[in-house]
Amino acid sequence: MNYLLDTHTLIWFLNGDKDLSSKARKAIESADAVNFISIVSLWEIAIKVSLERLDLKTPFEKIGEEIADNNFQMLPITFQDTLILSSLPFHHRDPFERLLIAQSQNNNFTLISKDQHFESYKIKIVW
Repeated sequence: MNYLLDTHTLIWFLNGDKDLSSKARKAIESADAVNFISIVSLWEIAIKVSLERLDLKTPFEKIGEEIADNNFQMLPITFQDTLILSSLPFHHRDPFERLLIAQSQNNNFTLISKDQHFESYKIKIVW
């Protein structure tokens, strides 16, 4: 199964946070899971760290190592992602989340997220 982790999902997983649901953790840790991290999530984390709105257990500089250590795959933003993004209805206004929705649709990924706004879109969600 191919999963795309929402930004908060990635942070909670790496931090061992109890806010991550057991269903989400099981999906991520499943033997047949291929987990993707969008570059947009790293962009969002970088912005929040620079604004001092996010504290990470591991310094931001080490996030790439943690992603690799967990065998997560980096997902670039493609032109096709932006085409899908341009036609998404505005059920969700957050630009980072909208791009994750577009990437989920474009790649037929299941999105692992607690965000209830995602249910308004044609994507598979695990939480």
